[in-house]
Amino acid sequence: MQAVVLAAGEGTRLRPLTETRPKALVEVAGKPILVHCLEQLAALGVDGFVVVVGYRAEQVIDYLGDEFQGIPVTYTYQRERLGLAHALLTAEEHVDGAFVLMLGDNVFEANLAAVVARQRCGDVDAAVLVEEVPWAEASRYGVCLTDEDDAVVGVVEKPADPPSNLVMTGFYTFTPAIFHACHLVQPSARGEYELPDAIGLLLRSGRTIDAIRMEGWRIDVGYPADRDEAERRLNAVDTSATDRGVRGAQVTEN
Repeated sequence: MQAVVLAAGEGTRLRPLTETRPKALVEVAGKPILVHCLEQLAALGVDGFVVVVGYRAEQVIDYLGDEFQGIPVTYTYQRERLGLAHALLTAEEHVDGAFVLMLGDNVFEANLAAVVARQRCGDVDAAVLVEEVPWAEASRYGVCLTDEDDAVVGVVEKPADPPSNLVMTGFYTFTPAIFHACHLVQPSARGEYELPDAIGLLLRSGRTIDAIRMEGWRIDVGYPADRDEAERRLNAVDTSATDRGVRGAQVTEN
């Protein structure tokens, strides 16, 4: 399974961290956000990366080169930042079969493998990692409506009056049917081609999409404070892992 990573953003809300580099190369706990994404995808067993670049694209290409941890990297260019569905379409000709889609500005410590495993079962057209957020925050995201079996029955992008507080996190799996839907999407009120609108078209055509509830956490790194919080959490995870290793060594030694 291939992985498409969307990393074209400028990150204007992250300034001054993005004054001289793209959002994807902002460091969290000593590594660019994009590297955290690729490491997790590599651990899931993907066999190819398609990285969508845009703002200061040459920096991302120079940093990663043509492979990451032995996995080949292909680049596509989003000339104008016109939404996630628009960005995804730049990768269409490089994707063969079901694939993972990850937004390159999220830091996860979560059950990503469960989403991939659900897609590999072969009886769904897509799987989406979702989480419950405070109702006051739901309007910032793509909101999901699900049935009693956690199948997605509706999606709404950044609604003023959210019908649910269950939101998409930026980690998905799809079959190539999503590309056909992206081609049909019309610009939203803010002039962008929205991925939730494409997902809605899949649903209306009878496709099956499952919601996988997140276990763990994720940080959408939109502001400098988000970057600081992601770093704090990752450092806490590393410290905990080190402590477990030390205790284990002591037990073995005794």
